[in-house]
Amino acid sequence: MTTPRTASEQITEEVTSWPGVQAAQGNRGEFAFKLGGRALGHLHGDHAAHFSFPKQVWGELRAQGRIGPHPVFPDKQGPAARRIQDETDVREVIALLRLNYDRAVSARGRTGTIPIEPRRSSS
Repeated sequence: MTTPRTASEQITEEVTSWPGVQAAQGNRGEFAFKLGGRALGHLHGDHAAHFSFPKQVWGELRAQGRIGPHPVFPDKQGPAARRIQDETDVREVIALLRLNYDRAVSARGRTGTIPIEPRRSSS
């Protein structure tokens, strides 16, 4: 009998499968995902994920109900949070991290720093 994977295990397994992503424990108890030196977001156990988005993207995600205010910066546009309560939230956290990953890969392509391998085909 296999033990069900936790939310953080599912998220970590997926996100660390993307080329160039590194994951490590942070200084404040968070588990952070980075591409090079760029933060993609981080987890607080199995119950919350935190991200940072450009103001326009943040506004769109907030209007769609995909993110909420960051608990440390509740009145600031950019920092964001997502509660993790079920499988839908796990998938959404992965999608939000992927959004930041794709932005980071795109930015690297423009600056010519550290090449990133092409994304795997989902077929």
